Amino acid sequence: MEAGKIADTHAHYDDPAFDRDRDELLRRLFAGPVELIVNQGTTLATSEESVRLSERYPGMYAAVGLHPECVGENSLEELERLLPLYDCPKTVAVGEIGLDYYYDNPRDLQKAVFCAQLDLAKEKNLPVTIHDREAHGDMLEILRKKQPKGILHCFSGSRDMALEMVEMGLYIGFGGVITFKNARKTVETALAVPLERIVLETDCPYLAPVPFRGKRNDSSLIVHVAKKIAELRGLSEEEVLSLTAENARRVYAL
Repeated sequence: MEAGKIADTHAHYDDPAFDRDRDELLRRLFAGPVELIVNQGTTLATSEESVRLSERYPGMYAAVGLHPECVGENSLEELERLLPLYDCPKTVAVGEIGLDYYYDNPRDLQKAVFCAQLDLAKEKNLPVTIHDREAHGDMLEILRKKQPKGILHCFSGSRDMALEMVEMGLYIGFGGVITFKNARKTVETALAVPLERIVLETDCPYLAPVPFRGKRNDSSLIVHVAKKIAELRGLSEEEVLSLTAENARRVYAL
C-alpha cells in the first residue's frame, strides 16, 4: 500500500448526512488520500446499502450486522435475512455488533443477538466489528468465551481491558475521540497497545476530530487521528498511516 494512504476501518456513508454529496465525496476521497473504507451495517437496510456501496467503489468494503441499539424482538429472525449478504465478495466482516447499555434496550436480548452474530462470524470465518458502550463487564465475559477475531471499535474501556483484548487477538480502533481534551483513557490506551494491533477509523459522519469536532466527519480527517498517535508514539504521521493501513488489510484479509 502506498505510504501515507488512509484506511478507514469504520464508516457509515449510508447515513443521511451524506445524501446531498455522497458520490462526489467518495469519488474525491478515493482519488486522493483514501485507499480503503469498510462501511458498517447496523440494520438489515443499512447492511444492504453497505453492500451496494461496496459494489460501486473499488476501495469500499462492507460489514454486515445488527447494531445493539437496533435490536428488537424480531432480530434473531432478521439475522436469517442477512445471510445472503455474506456471500457478496466484498463483505469482509460481521458488524457493527456488540452491547450498548447507555440506552434502555433489553440487555438479555442484546447479548443473545450479539452471541448469535459472533457464532455466525466464526461459521463464516469473518472478523467482527465490536461496539461496546458502558457494557465492559458483560463484553469481557462474552469475548473470553467466544474468542472472536476482529476490531473493538471506538474503544472506551481501560488500558488493562484493551491489553486483554489484544491478548485475545483483537485489534483496537482509534478515531476522533483521541483528539478530544477529555480523552485521557483513550490516550493511555493508545500508548499501551502494540502498534501492530492499532487501526484507525472515523465512525463518520460522527466523532470528527479536533479541530473539526461537531462537524460532519469523513475519511480524510483520519490524518488528525494519525497525527495525534504519531505524537504519542514518536513516529511520523506517514508511518502511522502506513502501519495502520497494513493492520487494516490484515484484519480484513485484503
